[in-house]
Amino acid sequence: MNSPDLSNVGKIRSFSRRQGRITAGQQQALSDFWDKYGLEPDIECRFNEIFGREAPVIVEIGFGNGDSLAEMAEANPDFNYIGIEVHRPGVGHLIMQLEARELSNVRIFCHDAVEILARSIPDQSLTGVHLFFPDPWPKKRHHKRRIINPAFVNLVTAKLARDSYFHCATDWENYAKHMLAALSNAPSLRNTNADGGYSERPSYRPLTKFENRGLRLGHGVWDLIFRKNSEEA
Repeated sequence: MNSPDLSNVGKIRSFSRRQGRITAGQQQALSDFWDKYGLEPDIECRFNEIFGREAPVIVEIGFGNGDSLAEMAEANPDFNYIGIEVHRPGVGHLIMQLEARELSNVRIFCHDAVEILARSIPDQSLTGVHLFFPDPWPKKRHHKRRIINPAFVNLVTAKLARDSYFHCATDWENYAKHMLAALSNAPSLRNTNADGGYSERPSYRPLTKFENRGLRLGHGVWDLIFRKNSEEA
């Protein structure tokens, strides 16, 4: 596989720089435990050194408050997880969860995910990439801000090892269709759904409180799971 063209990746932000109110507990967690869990954006990841062991690595982009990431990490101790989130309150909340659960298999970047993937994550190094409920930017004039676009898909694909997976989920049907088209058009990826559509939610993806509320109200959720072709470099 040729190196992806990154010239247009990250020039248009897929997130807004809202920070929201950070609680005293979240700020204390950031102050006390950032050195334990946090990673600086200028490093090149050497996962064996970061985690002190060799294990499959999964990256979650935009983990929100981190509850589902902490739950996945606790349920799957044989995997290492890298969480990427730009909003400090969510990062602080996740650190609180990691300390409470005594988890050692999660590290965190508080930075733009596109820049982290491009600069810090080695090619062909990841077992999986998760992108759950990214900002749908529902207004048509804002669709250019959606993180899923051909350049970003190529970037993610370059970071995946052979036969590793990219799992997206959204509760916006229009964005689900956009995602399905973008991923289906990626030559190095294949849909794990043999019918070429959406997948059932796998057991490893926890239901969030927000998602449960939406399901009770009859809102849909769409999961897409694509694998990198085994013959691709």
